[in-house]
Amino acid sequence: MKLKSLTKDYKIDMVKGNIDIEITGIEQDSRKIKNGYMFVAIDGFTVDGHKYINDAIENGANCIVLEKNIEIKDEDITVIKVEDTQLALARFSSIFYGEPSQKLNLIGVTGTNGKTSITYLIKAIFDAQKEKTGIIGTMGTIVDEKHLDNINTTPDSLTIQKYLNAMVETGTKYCAMEVSSHALALNRVENMDFQLAIFTNLTEDHLDYHSTMENYYKSKLILFNKSKKCNIINIDDFYGKRILKEVENTVPIITYGIDEKAEIYATDIVLSSKGVKFILNTKKGSIPINLNLLGKFSIYNALAAAACGIFYDLDLEIIKKGLESVTGIKGRFEMIPLDEDYTVIIDFAHTPDGLEKVLTTIDQFAEGRKIVLFGAGGNRDKKKRPIMGETVAKHADLCIVTSDNPRYEDPDEIIEDILVGINKANGNYIAITDRREAIEYALTNAKPKDIILLAGKGHETYTIIKDKTIPFDEKEIVLDILRNM
Repeated sequence: MKLKSLTKDYKIDMVKGNIDIEITGIEQDSRKIKNGYMFVAIDGFTVDGHKYINDAIENGANCIVLEKNIEIKDEDITVIKVEDTQLALARFSSIFYGEPSQKLNLIGVTGTNGKTSITYLIKAIFDAQKEKTGIIGTMGTIVDEKHLDNINTTPDSLTIQKYLNAMVETGTKYCAMEVSSHALALNRVENMDFQLAIFTNLTEDHLDYHSTMENYYKSKLILFNKSKKCNIINIDDFYGKRILKEVENTVPIITYGIDEKAEIYATDIVLSSKGVKFILNTKKGSIPINLNLLGKFSIYNALAAAACGIFYDLDLEIIKKGLESVTGIKGRFEMIPLDEDYTVIIDFAHTPDGLEKVLTTIDQFAEGRKIVLFGAGGNRDKKKRPIMGETVAKHADLCIVTSDNPRYEDPDEIIEDILVGINKANGNYIAITDRREAIEYALTNAKPKDIILLAGKGHETYTIIKDKTIPFDEKEIVLDILRNM
């Protein structure tokens, strides 16, 4: 594609060189540059792409997009200076890949908890309708039923456009995408046409980046002013009610909930250790749902997905078939199949609210002790650590406090932060820094009918220590420890 076609109608501060050149690819990683590529220099959290401009040129870049005043002496290189390279990357990559978000139904899901589960439930509903559906989110990207890994919950704009283009090329009709607050604040989802936006809930998280809940909320609100056809809102959530009042977008709104009056709602709820039953009520009528997922929070997730199906005018029988086909989501209240007289559950819960919801669910069917193994991520919101400790201590018979992606922080200091909350609630605990040793302790000391919850890692198959990502698959570790016991 010609550079002048990519940059047409875009506000550019300065151009040096020829814009009538062919661009064969776009990259923000200098190591991936090939001949004829455009290199967009992004000043990120830990790496400034402007430092790698020379590397990009050496690897074959013929165009450099930057936002800083850096002199490039090579006369054969076209240089474009813009106000914000993140926004430029979003715009140029969308055009380069043929604006793929306009060619499918892009559904954005945002909120603190439930995003992943909702995207998979949405896919199950459209699968029941025999419509090809993709996913972009925490557990990776699904294109044409092939799974690709993601670095972030919501990848950078260039990667998203590549994925959306691949979906279009394989005949995908729908894409359910998790949209993180970081992605919204950092313009990763600019130049994307969201047909629907879904709000789950908002509780304390990511305040290391957003500083305040107000900033966190406002970043989420951005998505609902972008949607082209409809907003789907959890009206039982305090911030959901705020979105209803404060959103400036004039598209139709569908509300869902259990406690407040909503358009999509659940009645006759029965919670058990095998799943949940409820009546799904909609403008199309009502239908009983036997969900093979646990907990009240799973009902909210199902309602959000059902609302999406209702918007696209799917039959209630199709929605029911899709919801009931989901027997589990990796790392989301996932029971490890064991030949033991106790239960081990893996869950991604890593916020006070997430832990509260999972533990409340366990309370409903626990017969023995509740043993909760958990930690908190390093270089993340420190304020939530004691709250997490207090939350777990109020439910658990034993708290096993351990490491969870300490990154550049001392894991023992993170544990001390958590213990403040546990001690406040007079909780029973043991601290074991090494997570594998902690898991082994839990399994070795388990008694009949105990429930062991391994919280925080969920689907993750790694742990992050400083700048290293080390393999750590909790499910495999549990099975390996039991084999050796």
